[in-house]
Amino acid sequence: MSHTNNLDLVNRLKRAHGHLAKIVTMIEQDRDALETAQQLQAVIAALEKAKKVLVTDHIEHHLEEAVGPLSREAREKLARLSDLAKYL
Repeated sequence: MSHTNNLDLVNRLKRAHGHLAKIVTMIEQDRDALETAQQLQAVIAALEKAKKVLVTDHIEHHLEEAVGPLSREAREKLARLSDLAKYL
């Protein structure tokens, strides 16, 4: 399965990459620790969201391979399971 066509995933990772580069600059400039920590938390959140998109897409892809195209109802249930899985 290729994730190169998932623009949401790619955009999330590019955004996290940009934030991380800014954090490196902030540290090099000896910026305020609170401000830097807030930016670090933003990167962590962006990566967590990217991971969720990656895993959800991967599961959905393999489900469709196994059982065929998913109905709207099945996709909604899968989305709910994905939301629930973040608590594991």
